[in-house]
Amino acid sequence: MFTSINPATGEAGESYQEMTIDAIDQALARAQDAFLSWRETDYATRTALLEKIAEQFDKNKHRLAEIATREMGKTLASSLAEVEKCAAGFRHYAQEGPAMLNARTFDTAAGPATARWLPMGPVLAVMPWNFPYWQVVRFLAPTIMAGNVGLLKHASLTQGVAAAIEGMVIAAGAPVGLFQNLPIKSDKVGAIIADDRVVAVTLTGSEGAGVKVAEAAGRVLKKVVLELGGSDPFIVMPSADIDKAAAVAVKARTQNAGQSCICAKRMIVHGAVYDEFLEKFSAGMKAVKAGDPMADDTDMGPLSSEEQRQTVVDQLKQIEQAGGKLLFGGQALEGKGAYMSAGIVVDVPITDPAAQEEMFGPVAMLFRVADIDAAIALANDVPFGLGSSVWTNDPEERERFERDIAAGMTAVNTMLASSPEAPFGGIKRSGHGRELGPYGLHEFMNLKTVFG
Repeated sequence: MFTSINPATGEAGESYQEMTIDAIDQALARAQDAFLSWRETDYATRTALLEKIAEQFDKNKHRLAEIATREMGKTLASSLAEVEKCAAGFRHYAQEGPAMLNARTFDTAAGPATARWLPMGPVLAVMPWNFPYWQVVRFLAPTIMAGNVGLLKHASLTQGVAAAIEGMVIAAGAPVGLFQNLPIKSDKVGAIIADDRVVAVTLTGSEGAGVKVAEAAGRVLKKVVLELGGSDPFIVMPSADIDKAAAVAVKARTQNAGQSCICAKRMIVHGAVYDEFLEKFSAGMKAVKAGDPMADDTDMGPLSSEEQRQTVVDQLKQIEQAGGKLLFGGQALEGKGAYMSAGIVVDVPITDPAAQEEMFGPVAMLFRVADIDAAIALANDVPFGLGSSVWTNDPEERERFERDIAAGMTAVNTMLASSPEAPFGGIKRSGHGRELGPYGLHEFMNLKTVFG
């Protein structure tokens, strides 16, 4: 049994029955049956369904947003924006998907060869709670366009969201079995991956979860895409617009209460502008209002759970023991709910493991560097390589950052964010494979070469 706990109040919400082994088997059978027919549909049929799903998200966006806010605590404004982004994601693949699947012909010594993109079968998605709609749509929209079918194992915190997504797909008129929510716990995932009816798996989540899923997929030689954690650098150079950089840094660190894999987590600032940036960044972080996520004037809701808040509190204790200094914030707020104040830590020893860990909460680590070489070295001195944000108006510095930062993504003079049009993913222990754009569509397809 799953029971939602509202992190803003600590009160229990809806309960959801866990799926039995027999029910899982029936769902896999439905998925396989659905694939055998969906794989033969033309692109017009697929794009029409994507458009209808987008319409369902638009029509129900306030109800959908409220479910997410109640289950994981993000502000209602953020939840509404996420639902709207989902509708845009479905429409993007409806409009651009067919062109992404165009065949390509090559001339060979033996004659022409044609490369075709073909669907593979049911794909399992193991998804997290922090962006509970968008993370699913990043997998689901290209899955439908590809001619595959989807199975969802969502986070325990967001079972209401999972059920709602399935409801939107059904209401749009999808065939039975095209997309199914599996209300299961993690101990059931391995057997599903091993099932011959499932052809691949995609996961967004922690490094530990990624290891387990990759091991399970590896044992049966199945394709896997992993989008894992990050400790993203936010680098500020003297040529940058410091006012803008400091303002964006506040948003980048506190969006979703700091619970985002691509949140800026380590602020790396050139010594020439360090004091100016610290003053402005501190003022912005102190002004962040944590409160009722349903209220219009709230900047930041609670963390997803009291357990998650305690994890951040414990990390801060470790940082202070290592020699770091908490300037302000990072405190569990009194009263009901998993609220925490935004904060800044300085003087963290760069050789200490605490400087390299991902902190999933609204506290930034701030580092001073002497030059661009030191900035890049510090940015890369973590086991993660997901995203990065760099602030410079020097073309040569920009080229260095684009070339030398070891990450899957770099945003220049802006906050890093995902977009349906562009590939998303990381390197090192941040995972492998890509979501979104044409590359996300192709991840779970058979690139079949036809000769003659």
